Order: sequence, then structure tokens, then C-alpha cells
Amino acid sequence: MSTVAVVDPASPFPAYRELSDESLSERIDAVRRRMGERLVILGHHYQQDGVIAHADFQGDSYQLSKSAAERAGCEAIVFCGVHFMAETADILANRPEQVAARGGRRVVVVLPDMAAGCSMADMAGIEQVEDAWADLGTVIDTSDVTPVTYINSAASLKAFCGRHGGIVCTSSNARAVLDWAFARSRRVLFFPDQHLGRNTARMMGVPLDEMCVWNPHDPALGGNARGQLEKSRVILWQGHCSVHAMFKPEHVDAMRANLPGVKVLVHPECSMEVVDKADLVGSTSYILKQVEAASPGTTWAIGTELHLVKRLEQNHPEQTIRFLSPVVCMCATMYRIDLAHLCWSLEHLERGKPVNVIRVDDETARWALTALERMLKVS
Repeated sequence: MSTVAVVDPASPFPAYRELSDESLSERIDAVRRRMGERLVILGHHYQQDGVIAHADFQGDSYQLSKSAAERAGCEAIVFCGVHFMAETADILANRPEQVAARGGRRVVVVLPDMAAGCSMADMAGIEQVEDAWADLGTVIDTSDVTPVTYINSAASLKAFCGRHGGIVCTSSNARAVLDWAFARSRRVLFFPDQHLGRNTARMMGVPLDEMCVWNPHDPALGGNARGQLEKSRVILWQGHCSVHAMFKPEHVDAMRANLPGVKVLVHPECSMEVVDKADLVGSTSYILKQVEAASPGTTWAIGTELHLVKRLEQNHPEQTIRFLSPVVCMCATMYRIDLAHLCWSLEHLERGKPVNVIRVDDETARWALTALERMLKVS
């Protein structure tokens, strides 16, 4: 993957920091009016409210990329999210047949702040995964292993899955994807989030003693005995979401003690111990649907990113909505994108001097798209 970062010295970013939110919002809206349908701004659910207010689409990473890719007349996508999301948008918006239909023109994809990454995605590097695959091959037959990567991963890992008969999953379709994988092989290598993999496999009836965790930093078979690897049907990568790992079983207990009748609703990136104590478990879209469909007077304790929970609380005053953890835990890298970064990137884009352009190389994009298309057929 190659990323192009272009900066116009005539308009340095620090100057934008001196502008008020009101001024920044006015300038952002002005660019949106002038560019019209040529521009699509995507806002992930975890973004700040001020940024979300300017988004054409709000949603999860794959949903947003798909929506933008299908938008006729789109010439540029500004993704207010994190790095892997912008990569996916580039892959989907610039499929070879789409580029050909546009006469060779690519849709430009911009990430307002290049420091907006994902700690979980960073826990699985392509070299680490390739090394693990080779090491696994010394113990088990990797032709009988399907690699599955969570959408929250680098394009290089999606491409790895594409090359090795694997697939991508989201938190919404993880079970359907694992069903697909098990129909083709005895084992699954699931990365980078161990919790989503474990929670989904358990729900499908895979016992814990048929799972193991691969530690990429342990050169001795990822910290596993040969016998355990031979027995395991699900090999989980030792990765996690720093936000969802903050929720603890005792937080659930405290909520139940202090809020009689509370329903505990958590994301499957939470640990198994938290999931076991929850009333409902599901993806971000599932969480939104549960709250939207609930009766007035319903009391919730929700275990997912803080900005999303606070937005639900504001949008549903007829319900009591609380953040599950007593400790503030938000997605710090998502939080990096603010009005200043958004305005700076938009104004450069309009001038024809885009900054922070995300461009996935053609070979990586081809194989990543293969894995994504397999997911689409399953979903």
C-alpha cells in the first residue's frame, strides 16, 4: 500500500487551528456547496458530533465505503474515520471496471489526519501474519485452514486472505462468514480481533478447548504446543480493540446493582466474560436498531465507543442510556479528526492539491477486493 501525502506550504495546517468552530463549519459547508455531488464526506459512528454534522453518510466502515462507491458522479471521498477505512473506500470506489467506465479517472480518497489509525488493526502486520502462516504449516496442513480477517484490518491483510482462499468479515456477518469458512476447511485463522472470533465461534458451538490464541511476538508457534494447534479449529490472533477491552464484568455487575431493570447491550469486540453477562450482543448497527426500537422508559447500559453512546443518549431522551464503563474510553485515533483537519483537507482538495490521499497499490487492491467480494456473496 502506498499513501501520498501532499501539503501546500501556502496554507499550512496550523493556521486552521486558530479558526473558531463556527468559521471552520462555514468554510466546510462552502466547499460542499461548490463541489456538490462531486464530493462525498463519510463519517464513522465514532466521530465527534461536529464532524458527523458535515457527513453525507454516517455508519460503520464497510457500509460507508459501499455507499460512497455507489454514488454516481462522485470524484472525491473524504473519509472521517481511520486508515483502514479509507483503504477500503479506495478499493471499492476504484474497482478496475469502474475506473474504466470513468475513462481511467480514479476517485480520490482523502483521510483528513494521517495519524488516525486503529490500534487493533496495527496488532496484525502483514509480515507477522505471513510468518504465522508459515509456522502453522510446520504443524498442520494450511490448505485446510481458511484465513478470515475482520474488516478492521489493513488492506494487505485483506489481500492475504484473498490470495489464500480466505474472506473478510464484519461484526454483523461474522457468524455467516465462519459458516462459509467451515464449509470449506476444518480450521480458521481469525485476525486481528480475538474477542470477535472467540465470541462468534462459541455462539456456533465451538468449545474453548478447540480454540487457541496465536501470539505473534512468541517465536515458539505463537506460544502454543503442537498438540493444541492440531486440536484447534479456531486459531485466534492475539489482538483486541483498546476501547472495548476497557469494559469489565464488574462494570456489568455495578450497573445491574445501581439501575434496576437495566438491559446491558455490548459489542462483540468485548471480552467473553463481558459478553456472557450481557443481555444483548451485536454490531454497531445492531446496537442502534435495538435502541431505536425500544419502548420509552427502557434503561440501557451500552458497552461500545463513548461518542456513539452519548449520541444515542442525546437522540433518545425518552430512554435512560448509560455508558457501561465508569472510565472514559473513546477511540482516541478517531477523535483526532476534527473540524480543523476536515476543513484543511477539503480546501486543498477543492484547489486540486489534495492532502493525505490514500491509494492502495493495484496488486493489493485486486486480492483485497477478492476477499471482500467473497464476503458480499455470503452476506
